[in-house]
Amino acid sequence: MITIENLNIGYGRRLLLSEASASFGGCSLTALIGRNGTGKSTLLRALAGLNHDYSGDIDVDGVSLRGLRPAQLARHLAFVNTQRTRVSNMSCYDVVAMGRAPYTDWIGNLSPADHQIIESSLKAIDMADYANRPVDTLSDGECQRVMIARALAQDTPNILLDEPTSFLDLPNRYKLVELLHELAHTRSKCIIFSTHELDIALKRADNIALLADSTIFNLPAREMASSGLINRYFGIEI
Repeated sequence: MITIENLNIGYGRRLLLSEASASFGGCSLTALIGRNGTGKSTLLRALAGLNHDYSGDIDVDGVSLRGLRPAQLARHLAFVNTQRTRVSNMSCYDVVAMGRAPYTDWIGNLSPADHQIIESSLKAIDMADYANRPVDTLSDGECQRVMIARALAQDTPNILLDEPTSFLDLPNRYKLVELLHELAHTRSKCIIFSTHELDIALKRADNIALLADSTIFNLPAREMASSGLINRYFGIEI
């Protein structure tokens, strides 16, 4: 569970969110939407502990984000950004194994339990057959699945994803969001992803968090669709 209260955050001299409050519970998929420049990536990076330039409160699983050391935060939250891991000759298995770093010893030894979690994570996103494939030979969609498997291997209650559908064709965008929805519900996780795909968000996400006018409107998808907010801020009739 992730909660923000009276959050003020900006980019440069521009204030993106002012006194914003919202709560994101477990076992749910939330789509973070907003026009360009409203602060979606900035907010996600703050929630992930990568941007400390804010005032107000961010709590992760009931604990203040400011009070969590990086090693502790890594057991509460996984973050998948827009960058692609394209290391030459690095296998998909090794990429997913990186998710176990918060639980290994100082030299990164993997236990039998770690290997089981890695295999289970690859299987959960239908990439078990790709375990030994070099990650730099994968398509964008396959690579994104591996990044999600790495986040699953990290075994955190919360997962954040910044534009996970970027560079994917339309069918694979739907498939990826459907996968996130399934993982949120079958593994009781709080998953938040930013997107520009309004139709996919409204059809597949449980909740929609809209950033606009320096605040955040966080509603169930059906309520967001009937609220008039999409028409108001995007000029699109739902």
